[in-house]
Amino acid sequence: MQIQVNTDHNIHGGEGLATYVTTDLESSLSRFSGWLTRVEVHLSEDGGSKPEDKKCVIEARPGGKQPVAVTHHATTVDDAYAGAASKLGRVLDSRYSRAHDHKGSDSIRHMPAPEDPELVGVIEDEPRD
Repeated sequence: MQIQVNTDHNIHGGEGLATYVTTDLESSLSRFSGWLTRVEVHLSEDGGSKPEDKKCVIEARPGGKQPVAVTHHATTVDDAYAGAASKLGRVLDSRYSRAHDHKGSDSIRHMPAPEDPELVGVIEDEPRD
């Protein structure tokens, strides 16, 4: 899983911030490491007069699926990142469980193919006494 951190010119933190975000995401998303190909983090400042002007957008790309993106606004960069990371964890848990676990058992997509495709859907008559 590749993690990329992007910031705009208003966000200060540099390499230390990027290292923290990368390390935190690697540990919190480790259970999805075989499923996710890339995660992009975008930290920015909206520049408005609102108190919650820091924004974090995290986009995760599961292999063979549509990308998942979450956004969180906060007063600090740390809070914006923490909120977005929390949202992403919940969304990925839901998507991963839907794709890999159907009501507590394997989904039909993960079942082996029948040995004799000619007999699929054929109901055998039971011998009568």
